Amino acid sequence: MNSEGVELPVTSGTGQSPLGIDALLERVRGGYERVGPREAYEAARAGDALLVDIRYAALRERDGLIPGALVVERNELEWRLDPRGSHRAPEATGHDLRIVVVCNEGYASSLAAESLHRLGLHRATDLVGGFQAWRGAGLPVVTG
Repeated sequence: MNSEGVELPVTSGTGQSPLGIDALLERVRGGYERVGPREAYEAARAGDALLVDIRYAALRERDGLIPGALVVERNELEWRLDPRGSHRAPEATGHDLRIVVVCNEGYASSLAAESLHRLGLHRATDLVGGFQAWRGAGLPVVTG
């Protein structure tokens, strides 16, 4: 409220009105090209992309794993994929690495890919529809 008792919109600290999640996802996804399951599969198979599974353990145990995908918990993603980071995964070889982030349904992965862009990983993207789309396309999954 202002000094006259008028309700003011909450802002993000930048003077702009806050975004809802749908608007945020639209904005984030406009900054890079997302990939579908078949394209992600072919790129990984050819060695042109690193698939990174950020789903939490219960989902991986329930639904299985994408063969060859690097499993990184979402709360560790930036530390594990920053090529200059002291906690980086061996697969985090450089800022030109093409990374395809995979979550369960393709929402959290969009925000994660955008975060990787801010670290300079300009080729990071995410899988449209996430793991569920991968499995639905009949692509390889390891269970068990």
